[in-house]
Amino acid sequence: MWSLAALILPAQLVAQPHHFPREAFTTDTPMVHDPVMAQEGDTYYIFATGLGIQQMTSKDRKTWTVHPEPVMSVIPKWTMDSVPGFRHHVWAPDVIKYHGKWWLAYSCSTFGKNGSTIGLLSNRSLSFPVWEDEGAIVCSREGRDNWNAIDPNFVIDDNDQPWLVWGSFWDGIQLVKLDTTMHVAKGEKPSTIARRYNLGNSDAKAALPINPNPPKNPTSDFAGPNAIEAPFIFKHAGYYYLFVSWDYCCQGSKSNYRVAVGRSKTVDGPYLDRNGIDMRYGGGNLFLEGDKKAFEAAGHCAAYHIDDQDIFICHGYSIAHEGASILIQRPIRWTADGWPEL
Repeated sequence: MWSLAALILPAQLVAQPHHFPREAFTTDTPMVHDPVMAQEGDTYYIFATGLGIQQMTSKDRKTWTVHPEPVMSVIPKWTMDSVPGFRHHVWAPDVIKYHGKWWLAYSCSTFGKNGSTIGLLSNRSLSFPVWEDEGAIVCSREGRDNWNAIDPNFVIDDNDQPWLVWGSFWDGIQLVKLDTTMHVAKGEKPSTIARRYNLGNSDAKAALPINPNPPKNPTSDFAGPNAIEAPFIFKHAGYYYLFVSWDYCCQGSKSNYRVAVGRSKTVDGPYLDRNGIDMRYGGGNLFLEGDKKAFEAAGHCAAYHIDDQDIFICHGYSIAHEGASILIQRPIRWTADGWPEL
């Protein structure tokens, strides 16, 4: 058995390790869910949902080595104490370099419920296999919070101030200011910056008509119909662009996931679409959806400026692979009025 290297903690503070495949392999069509990317030196890294967080590396972003060792070969015991039912399947990470250190956020949850936690790891180098446990950033509780602490994304604003955006269903996408340790800044509370529908209580100019009866959620009896999640904020030419995923993932070829976008001059919004509709009240321009030829649906995206170009990544439910979730990479081009297109 390979050694436990990815997360070193005192024995009383960790859960027992899970067993993972022994062999690394290379592929130009990696199966992946909720991917994020980072670059260090001449190596690209992808981190994604999986047992202990899936990781893969590449020198060219074409051929990927899928590594058997997860980021977290040992799961901190506090995560299981915090989230009943959570064990080893870690969702939707995000990774960023800030003040000379790598930070990785990850989601601990169970499907369709909002008793969830976003945890935090730190590391001096992506090539170093030992990540330090930094505890929790935010936690949501059933019956207490009308938001869900999953799908984190770090954002650094123009003043070098870190923020965290996250969310799935319930009252939609949340944003909060962080301190330099990547924990919630003292006195700060989350605010909603995007919803799938206009659910009322809105006097926003140009808001969409109130939709008091949006479609029923086919995947959860708890999450409600506000089918928006997986936020990612990308800075470009004086705007912050908020990408979100609408509708439903995780059903293979029955998925209808798709990506929408809005933008704001400030990181805390409001985020408006091309028609000036606030994303808090159902706004957003459709950016990507399944073409019904290669992909049935696509979503949970990220965007980066890498190799002197802006790129977009996400997972798509592949028709050729019978609904399996495959990595998508596409260059972004910008319209004359500053909107992204693929």
